[in-house]
Amino acid sequence: MIPYARPDLNSDDIQAVVEVLQTDWLTQGPAQERFENAVAKYCGVRYAVAVSSGTAGLHLAYLALGLGSHQKVWTSPNTFVATANAALYCGAGVDFVDIDPRTYNLSPAAFARKLEEHPNERPAIVIPVHFAGQSCAMEEISRLARAHGMAVVEDATHAIGGTYQGRPVGCCQWSDATVLSFHAVKIITSGEGGMILTNRADLYEKLVCLRSHGVTRCEDLFQQPSPGPWYYEQIELGYNYRLTDIQAALGLNQTKRLDAFAARRREIAHAYDEALADLPVTRPWQDPSAHSSWHLYVIRLALDQIKKAQRQVFEELRKAGIGVNLHYIPVHLQPYYRGLGFKPGDFPEAERYYREAMTLPLFPRLTQEEQYLVIAKLRMTLLD
Repeated sequence: MIPYARPDLNSDDIQAVVEVLQTDWLTQGPAQERFENAVAKYCGVRYAVAVSSGTAGLHLAYLALGLGSHQKVWTSPNTFVATANAALYCGAGVDFVDIDPRTYNLSPAAFARKLEEHPNERPAIVIPVHFAGQSCAMEEISRLARAHGMAVVEDATHAIGGTYQGRPVGCCQWSDATVLSFHAVKIITSGEGGMILTNRADLYEKLVCLRSHGVTRCEDLFQQPSPGPWYYEQIELGYNYRLTDIQAALGLNQTKRLDAFAARRREIAHAYDEALADLPVTRPWQDPSAHSSWHLYVIRLALDQIKKAQRQVFEELRKAGIGVNLHYIPVHLQPYYRGLGFKPGDFPEAERYYREAMTLPLFPRLTQEEQYLVIAKLRMTLLD
């Protein structure tokens, strides 16, 4: 089976982890700080806070921005459930903005329409999701959000290594914070892990505190006189969302190959683009203002031209050893969210996309021979 994704680990990655295991710092040590500094420098942002997962990063970003009960966030229905779930953890509500039919990202036009149609239901935060590695239209989304008093958090869990308007995804020029993921199948990995990026000093201080139980040893933040050097205070209701130095060492070493990973992913995507041009599929469209890091390569089946249903194509490819996948089932169609009042038909563009989408294998060590096999099996399945 050729999987849709696979982590790329080498002997240097393994050695970096071994070196940490031979020290006294297994969690929240110097490797974590070096990892944060490396990612912050790469993305051109002032502050970075490493956390245990992308989901933890979303949760803390929302909390640091003051999200709570009687408030709401808006995000894309075409995302993993964590983007929305993290708002529910804060006691807030969730609603969605339909996607752009070409980028599959949150649509600025749909965002503007929803703001006009719901003048009394302004969300506290809007969370654009950079699906498959391609940045959303952040300038337009940010302009709309700022005009209506909303904070902006970029869900860039797919997109480190990409750019928008010539600047790195994660620079936070158009947002209050950006959240990254280092899950095993992401652009770079720390096994599990994530990071929150921001240019705001106030958010940074709050994020660092919330990450570790709401506890601080910073005397400037103490609310009572310190009785001695052992003293610490809990000033927030925080969480244990720390990243271990073991994970940070792996993530840090992976950053050294981040550009190479992204370049290889772009090569594979370009080869797919050329090879699939004559097939009854829609290939991923790329906005000229964005340079994707290609976390995923998603095609849409032209079902009116194919004699097979989406499920049949999917199952035939899986049977042939091609590990296709489907990203994503629209969040509002999940049983839990239907229980909150959402229903089929609420976000028709995302639902139409879901009925046609299929993710093909894409990872740096995908060989030319493996890619040829994927293409050949897809061609055979669609034209049979």
